[in-house]
Amino acid sequence: MTTLDLTGKQKRHLRSLGHGLRPLVQVGKHGLVPTVVQQTRECLAAHELIKVKVLEGCALERDDCAAELARATQAVIAQTLGRTILLYRPHPESPTIELPQGRAAAAHSEER
Repeated sequence: MTTLDLTGKQKRHLRSLGHGLRPLVQVGKHGLVPTVVQQTRECLAAHELIKVKVLEGCALERDDCAAELARATQAVIAQTLGRTILLYRPHPESPTIELPQGRAAAAHSEER
């Protein structure tokens, strides 16, 4: 799976959708153990957009934790705010979240 690059407009859209969400995954003092990564994968498959809470006892820094978790789950970081990470990964077969198109994508679709 290739990494997904989000435009600023798409990130803003995801942040607005994620505003009311509650964290589904917590990263504790043991860090990114395989069960946390697996739980994150399952939540992303079910919801596409999830919040992850990095607890104060976590040995990893928030930004390091976000980057590693995104890499391990092939997700994109839509936002990090405090100790909360907003991750996005579209469902491979039937995505439910429709992202706004960027200018380049809109211009390309008009040419067709």
